[in-house]
Amino acid sequence: MKVVGNNRKVRHHYEVLDSVECGMILLGSEVKSLRDGKCQLEEAYGRVKGETLWLVGCDIAEYPQATVWNHEPRRPRQLLVHKREMVKFIGKAKEKGLTLVPLKLFFNERGIAKCEMALCKGLKLYDKRDRMKKADAKRDMERAIRRRT
Repeated sequence: MKVVGNNRKVRHHYEVLDSVECGMILLGSEVKSLRDGKCQLEEAYGRVKGETLWLVGCDIAEYPQATVWNHEPRRPRQLLVHKREMVKFIGKAKEKGLTLVPLKLFFNERGIAKCEMALCKGLKLYDKRDRMKKADAKRDMERAIRRRT
């Protein structure tokens, strides 16, 4: 599995409740650009339109050699999900306060572009502070243990 794009801020801003691996409908120039690793997921999110799932705001840079047949960098891209996963995700995504966010874009072992979408709940500021305090305390404990041995 070759990871092309990673959304590192998701774990800081959201609590990940569930995730699913989705296929993507892409143009040829988009696939070439992804293989070069030119994509950004920071502002991307998932949207449910009817019975389909869409990736909105993902920026896949134009492929320089595609010239006339190039794609629009920030166009919405349809995601392909199994029906039972889609029903489960649509039901949960319509709850208040839950968001669909892409975690990463990657190519699987067969060379097919995939997107890992997560169902997330936004963290409050005090949750973030509490998490940082716990991480600092754990780090200090590990340092103290290492010094003693």
